[in-house]
Amino acid sequence: MKVLIIGGSGFLGTELVRRATATGWETAATYCSRPGGIAEASWHRLDLRSPGHIDEVLAAVAPSAVIDATSGGSDWAVTADGSIRVAMAATRRGCRLVHVSSDAVFSGSRIHYDETCLPDPVTPYGAAKAAAETAVRLLAPTAAVARTSLIIGHGRYGGSVHERLVHALAAGTHDGVLFTDDIRCPVHVEDLASALLELAVSDHGGMFHLAGADALSRHELGVLIARRDGLDAARLPAGRRADTPMPGALDVRLDSGATQERVRTRLRGAGEFLHVR
Repeated sequence: MKVLIIGGSGFLGTELVRRATATGWETAATYCSRPGGIAEASWHRLDLRSPGHIDEVLAAVAPSAVIDATSGGSDWAVTADGSIRVAMAATRRGCRLVHVSSDAVFSGSRIHYDETCLPDPVTPYGAAKAAAETAVRLLAPTAAVARTSLIIGHGRYGGSVHERLVHALAAGTHDGVLFTDDIRCPVHVEDLASALLELAVSDHGGMFHLAGADALSRHELGVLIARRDGLDAARLPAGRRADTPMPGALDVRLDSGATQERVRTRLRGAGEFLHVR
């Protein structure tokens, strides 16, 4: 198995590279500004905003599968156009494609979203992700498109952006609050990476939801992270997103039921993977 991980130096990408190399796969990964620290992988600089650059990387690596885990935020040129370039290039070379999308494609108007739900984004990031996944499904009909939610790790080496925020708020080094009305289904990075690699070696196409089993507010999630890491959860400030001008969906719960019937990886809930023993 030869896999190319787009965005391999990011939080999710690092776990994908770690697992792929540990499994014995020939692994290549891309970075934008700085290569990742896993020496067993070959690293390639990639600017998804540059036409033709992804073709050069694919020609050099010649992978059998591509996992697009890049994160360009609301930068349309990376998140939308860049992902479309990846899909076009992978299709031309006959590569298996797994594209990582987000629950940000939903407005929260219906709260519960299964794999059949169509995007209705309300933020620039969500719109870019929605455009990318729609184009991928048209350009690469056999590809797997995997929507996910807040990604959590072990808290070691800085953890995810969500874990770092909890630590900063508990230490009083960051201003802000954790919303009590902003609800998602957090997933552990190990479960997510395992499921994505499973999809990479399968012939399953279409839409998948890779989110945890528990729906939690960002404040509830922060409390669990604080308790796991030995922080004072009482120091975490709480607030309501509805009371701020900040755009975005409030309650988005990805239903991963149909996906769990197609993948072996069990997607644990935050109550389980953040449980303090």
